[in-house]
Amino acid sequence: MASMLSRPCRGVYDPCMSHVASRPVEAQKINRFSWLMALYAENHQRLQRLFAPAVLAEGRYVSSVGDGLDLHLEVMAQHAYTVEYRLSYALLDPVTGEPDPSAFLRLYRDARLVEATHCYIGRRWQDAIGLHPPPAEVLDHRLRMNTFLGKWLQYLAERGHGVGTLVRREPAVRGDAGASSAHRGLADS
Repeated sequence: MASMLSRPCRGVYDPCMSHVASRPVEAQKINRFSWLMALYAENHQRLQRLFAPAVLAEGRYVSSVGDGLDLHLEVMAQHAYTVEYRLSYALLDPVTGEPDPSAFLRLYRDARLVEATHCYIGRRWQDAIGLHPPPAEVLDHRLRMNTFLGKWLQYLAERGHGVGTLVRREPAVRGDAGASSAHRGLADS
């Protein structure tokens, strides 16, 4: 290190300084990942305040605030440390027939995080980022999905949705493969 400091500057590019120039890029990746984890924690708090999902049994629920846009919340599966949800409106995409917008969520009970694992907003994740995207692109896509989720949860709270407006409609259907199998396939990849 002392030998590097005692040498005179060799112009614009100094190979000894290349390790210093690469450090901000590494810090930037850490910051983006930290931001994603903070979004997960913030989304957990928002979802908890809205619907207290930890106490909901598996099944389908509807929240209606009289604005004509009923919110559908499905508790798809409960496991020891995670719970899987689908959040959507009764609006259907005219091409696919799928609820649009919709988000598949995974709540991590022990870590107190909620992750949007899959969002459908007019197109599938494969169309948005391809089948084998580079890791940086996957991180960017997850940031976008979870930012969308945070804004949506905030909007729902502002519209008046919450525990008081949530009504159980029917139990979950175990053989409901449709979007659930697509969601599980994404989570495994």
